[in-house]
Amino acid sequence: MKFLMRAILRVVLRLLFRVRIHGDVRELSAEKLLIVANHESFLDGVLLAIFLPIDPVFVIHRGVCQNPVFRLVLSQIDYLLVDPTCPMGVKTVIQLINSGRPVVIFPEGRITDTGCLMKVYDGPAFVAVKTRATIVPVRLNGTSRTYFSRLSGEHPRQLFPQITISILEGRQIPYPEDATAKDRHHHAGDAMRRLMQEMLFVTQPISTLFDALCDCANIFGRRRALVEDIKAAYGYGDLIRMSLMLGRLLTRVSVEGERVGVLMPNVAATLGIIFGLSAFRRVPALLNYTSGSDALQSACVATGLRTIISSRAFIAQAELEEKLAKIQSVNIVYLEDIRAWLRIRDKIWWLGFARWLPRKAAVQSRGAEDIAAILFTSGSEGKPKGVALSHRAILSNVAQLRSAVDFSVRDKFFNALPLFHAFGLTAGAMVPVLSGAPLFLYTSPLHYRVIPELAYDRNCTVMLGTSTFLGNYAKHAHPYDFFRLRYVISGAEKLSPTTRELWFERFGIRLMEGYGATETGPVLSVNTNMAYRTGSVGQFLPSIDYRVVPIPGIEIGGALHVRGPNVMTGYFHLSNPEELEPVSSELGPGWYNTGDVVAVDSEGFIHILGRVKRFAKIAGEMVSLETVERLALNASPGYVHASTATSDTRRGEILVLFTTDQDLTRERLLVCARQLGIPELAVPKKIVRRQEIPCLGSGKTDYVTLNNITASIVEGLRTPEELAEAEA
Repeated sequence: MKFLMRAILRVVLRLLFRVRIHGDVRELSAEKLLIVANHESFLDGVLLAIFLPIDPVFVIHRGVCQNPVFRLVLSQIDYLLVDPTCPMGVKTVIQLINSGRPVVIFPEGRITDTGCLMKVYDGPAFVAVKTRATIVPVRLNGTSRTYFSRLSGEHPRQLFPQITISILEGRQIPYPEDATAKDRHHHAGDAMRRLMQEMLFVTQPISTLFDALCDCANIFGRRRALVEDIKAAYGYGDLIRMSLMLGRLLTRVSVEGERVGVLMPNVAATLGIIFGLSAFRRVPALLNYTSGSDALQSACVATGLRTIISSRAFIAQAELEEKLAKIQSVNIVYLEDIRAWLRIRDKIWWLGFARWLPRKAAVQSRGAEDIAAILFTSGSEGKPKGVALSHRAILSNVAQLRSAVDFSVRDKFFNALPLFHAFGLTAGAMVPVLSGAPLFLYTSPLHYRVIPELAYDRNCTVMLGTSTFLGNYAKHAHPYDFFRLRYVISGAEKLSPTTRELWFERFGIRLMEGYGATETGPVLSVNTNMAYRTGSVGQFLPSIDYRVVPIPGIEIGGALHVRGPNVMTGYFHLSNPEELEPVSSELGPGWYNTGDVVAVDSEGFIHILGRVKRFAKIAGEMVSLETVERLALNASPGYVHASTATSDTRRGEILVLFTTDQDLTRERLLVCARQLGIPELAVPKKIVRRQEIPCLGSGKTDYVTLNNITASIVEGLRTPEELAEAEA
């Protein structure tokens, strides 16, 4: 009778939900087997019992049995009811596995009500460690969209969505070598959490940007409110229409495979241009309009840009006429003029074809390895380079973030970081757009009084920013402006302790510091609610390999090299125009040397010690300029400080500190250094007091300008007072 019931259920479920099995079922043949799966609906256990080619025991949360329908279903399988607070259930599971019986556990215990990974209990990991069982992760995808899930009404529901069951490679959790049982449990549980995050990531399909946009429109519906800017709001259908129409019209001024410059502010049309160019196999190169005309010209030459898309209204408002006038051998195409290109045949093409079959209307890309966008390095330490990011790199970074951070459709993102900035493009725009979360785009991160009010008015729950920007928002915000914020993520520069404390004291919000680089899509790590450590930049995202290479003269940490699906394809250099240099480091092809000195602790949290280029050799000792800035910040909190170094015939190099504190003296720095245990070598010899420290458009300190100022001062060309007077 039980066999007949299973056979009937298998046929019915396969017909209704078009269930597909991915992966190698031979992974389920281990002698001691523990299957761990994500938990998205009441259907999960039934699907695994019916479609997995084994007869396991299911460890079920007691809350599931409250539903009479599922009590009937459970009568067809072997199961063990457990309470997460009761240790006796764990002992029973250990006995089952040791006896050779396969066991299925949902490590989250409860069914998710966010659509993301919930709290992962230590118990399943402890079971795996004690029994030395092979853990086989199994991903259920699609069950959260059924009416058997516990998600709120804002999440999309379908009567019979397609469901896939992905079986991953088996692995074991090594026995933790900790002194206490509590620490062993914690480290085993942390390993299980990371395994679950990796499972969610590697089973995420990777295609192209436009295909991903179409997939989301199918899941969430074309009418779902998605992108809002100061002027208007757009749904998925609007964004697809904008992308296809702009992309079609821009094919008249570009050829397939051409790199096209985009000089646009944070508005919905910019996203339309990015998706549209990508849909028709053009590569958008996002230009930094805050950089100088020389940097813009260099970017155009390095990447071979012949056309730039911009807007007359934006150029006038941002006062960029003079910059654009200096750019040579480039054709500027304005959005205001593109509208006049629209013909009746274009409207017929949209209404009769593209609207119904958007994927067919687009020019099919060769695949996920094609270049999706070109961004440019900040230029904080030299000439900007063109960074080629593939569709795989951007979409992988989106999937990595979604597997680690519980963003959901109930969130609303506020993004004022420019889209030419990797953090603003991937984390600030692509994550919400490709997750079904509404996004509000604002044109400038520098409007410190306006942005808190807008975040309050638009009920935003997620905000991104640099430490500099976030510190200024906090200073000008009303204490209630950020009452809805759930995640505030800081990146692109080191988070100031003053900013962290200000946000916590004033708004009760814990800032989540992340880390990455334009070359890595950009996010490599981030602190989350599940894994947070003050002073660190979090743990690595799933599927990122890393090596810390020792540096002579630096005792703690080393140079960080990374490899992963989110790493760039390569560079475009001004010295070799239009030629793509594949990514490589001393560890081999595919590895990227971040240029950062880091230390990774026993739990995988990353601590940034400084840039390789930002170490000075003074009297034979290596001194981090980050340490100098930290010293200044402790001696003079509430002010902005930046340190540089320049050559010196007697000491090798000397330190120069730039500060906005007009009263800061070397004596105060010496006193603070003794209190913090910082050697006197790290106390700068020269202090330059300024009204403000120069910054780039991304919010990072402009060290190129500061190094030029340092050279002028140290070489005796000008005194600090003369230099300040000349600049004024």
